[in-house]
Amino acid sequence: MSTRIEIRKAVPADAAPACNLLRRSIEEGCRADHHGQPALLDAWLGNKTPATVAAWFAAPANFAIVAESEGRMVGLTLLTPAGKVALCYVLPDALRCGVGRALLAAVEEQARAWNISKLHLHSPAGASAFFERHGYSNAGKEKSCFGLDSDLMWKRLDGAGEGSARKRFCNCSD
Repeated sequence: MSTRIEIRKAVPADAAPACNLLRRSIEEGCRADHHGQPALLDAWLGNKTPATVAAWFAAPANFAIVAESEGRMVGLTLLTPAGKVALCYVLPDALRCGVGRALLAAVEEQARAWNISKLHLHSPAGASAFFERHGYSNAGKEKSCFGLDSDLMWKRLDGAGEGSARKRFCNCSD
């Protein structure tokens, strides 16, 4: 794979290739996490349809981006206004080429622009070391909504919310 990675905003028309990327990343790249268990794999892939992905990309509150190399989609990520990195997937043959790092950098930049001071995500155990290398802390195991034992990861962002009123979704303190 070329080392040139282009990051751009995802659009609903990206849904079919993005769906294929998600499914391939989960089926192949996360094999050690789902262990080929049909029920777990079916639950994880259940909402990975072109229509659902198009809706995620079209939602104005979401920040969805894709990574491309040589005209081919190689990664995608989605950030919600609540600071959740809801998706962060890279094609198996594009791993360790800087795609994930570029996607995380773009998501963190957007989070700072939204004055979000902390990001969180559920990571399959096989990907947790990647997030830890990029400054995320592992808060322990938690079941994902589809039944996978995941690592709850979080990261405090420097510079977020400084000098302006921060967006709050509750009245609790950090």
